[in-house]
Amino acid sequence: MNQLSAISPELLIASVMVASTPILLAALGELVVEKAGVLNLGVEGLMIIGAVCGFAMAVITGSVFVGAVAAMVGGAMLALVFAFLTQYLLSNQVATGLATTLFGLGLASLIGKPFIGERPPPMPRLQVEFLSDLPFIGHVLFSHDPILYLALLLAFLVWYFLRYTKMGLVLRAVGENHDAAHSIGYSVRLTRLAAICFGGALAGLGGCYLSLVRVPQWSEGMTAGAGWIALALVVFSSWRPLRLVLGAWLFGGVTVLQLNLQAAGVGIGVAYLSVAPYVVTIVVLVLISLNRSQRLLNAPACLGRSFFITS
Repeated sequence: MNQLSAISPELLIASVMVASTPILLAALGELVVEKAGVLNLGVEGLMIIGAVCGFAMAVITGSVFVGAVAAMVGGAMLALVFAFLTQYLLSNQVATGLATTLFGLGLASLIGKPFIGERPPPMPRLQVEFLSDLPFIGHVLFSHDPILYLALLLAFLVWYFLRYTKMGLVLRAVGENHDAAHSIGYSVRLTRLAAICFGGALAGLGGCYLSLVRVPQWSEGMTAGAGWIALALVVFSSWRPLRLVLGAWLFGGVTVLQLNLQAAGVGIGVAYLSVAPYVVTIVVLVLISLNRSQRLLNAPACLGRSFFITS
């Protein structure tokens, strides 16, 4: 009990918000991709490419914001390769996504070799006058970096885009019935291409958040399964953007809690604590799969299906 009392609730909640941000960004991008009817299992590869591109450019230019832009470009470029293979060459989406992950991990390892041991410039924090000085709430809510607040804003914007805008409705129509959308004049391929690029950019931004903010250094395989958790989170949220925030906080909370328990010296093996986030992911997916009708309620009908132009 004395060991648990050493964990500060204020620092714990703030750390949860930081830990959840890369997962939230990648999951938001993947949600848009899946709403368009495409299943991209290459999120892990997109994140690691974003991590190395963002880190490298931040070190070279001395600007974390240039690094963030480079990460988004890197993620979008690799996503374009996936899009070309699946939407124009009609390759299998599952196999291509797995290949994208493997290719991203290998390419990131090659690019990152010269940057091992380097330190990036610090990410500035947005200090809100008066609010940042409030006890407890000030540190928890008003003393974070710009990307964290951007991730929360994007969750709302994605929800609004999909629900209330014409382009959002078109994207959802393409994901629900691409033949019907094509028959009334909408370009299925261009819509999916745009969605895949957007998803790649957000996955890249989530990756660079890992290498520039959460663990400000470069190491091979530093995403450590975050992309797979993001994929699971999309299903967990039933393809609803605002639920992604709660889901990301849940998974981020498990990750942070196990680190805090290790630091507090709780009498649980380190190996058991380290595996906890992945066990929680598996358990959640199993529970969701038990209620198949609820799981499929919001799943796009054409998810994972290739679009063929027959005329």
